[in-house]
Amino acid sequence: MTIGIFDGVHLGHQQIIGRAVERARSIGQKAVVLTFDPHPSEVVRPGSHPAVLTTPRLKAELIEQLGVDALCIVPFTLEFSRLSPNRFVHDVLVEGLHASAVVVGENFRFGHKAAGDLAALQRAGASFGFAADGVSLIGDGETMISSTYIRSCIAGGDIVSANQALGREHRVEGVVVRGDARGRQMGFPTANLETTPYAAIPADGVYSGRMAWRGEQLPAAISIGTNPTFEGKERRVEAYVLDFDGDLYGEHMGFAFTNRLRGIERFESVDALVAQMQRDVDEVRKALM
Repeated sequence: MTIGIFDGVHLGHQQIIGRAVERARSIGQKAVVLTFDPHPSEVVRPGSHPAVLTTPRLKAELIEQLGVDALCIVPFTLEFSRLSPNRFVHDVLVEGLHASAVVVGENFRFGHKAAGDLAALQRAGASFGFAADGVSLIGDGETMISSTYIRSCIAGGDIVSANQALGREHRVEGVVVRGDARGRQMGFPTANLETTPYAAIPADGVYSGRMAWRGEQLPAAISIGTNPTFEGKERRVEAYVLDFDGDLYGEHMGFAFTNRLRGIERFESVDALVAQMQRDVDEVRKALM
């Protein structure tokens, strides 16, 4: 088994989980991922919840694709956060899950105030009869792949670097809600996404990407911002889906981002905005179709 938040299920996470799956197969055991909900930061320090890279459902799907047999989600409470490292090992890993081998990242911390580390886990394993292995982090020497690094890339609009670290396109999910219908009036009807709580939304700008909906991946030009040309105040995530004509209101979907085309601008006229939107769509079409 392996343990972690695994937000994003990025390349580093994939290596750790993959090692756990390999270890399980080699000894004829089931491969289990242990994670927590809600995010421990929000429980220990209310108001500090980090931006979320993957919804619980997407995280489960990505973990399943790695060959994991079971995903165990432990409710993270203040009481749970106060378990000592030894109590965590005994109650959760030994009594609860009967772990025969535990694979974690080399920087793994656990127990009250993160007092336990890989060495402590290995000592506990020697006492309770399970193996504990550490996996090296992935990076180029200066920048190590982590959920924190990916969040910073997304917040800065560097979606290409974020995608490289994720090993896939970053996706924001939510439900399509009604907007101002200005896009339809200009010939570019958009789907306005009410995103899931704490979603890691890229910096304001226009992006090439895809709408993930009902098993389809449809090319889209995605805009994030306040619509300054119309003196907008509310930050919105909306997408014009190329060559699509249909009613998406109330539908749950995801917007996957491939590249940032430009920043958000205030145009002097609607005609100038429409001309730029057409150039954005042409660029998306050239890149993704």
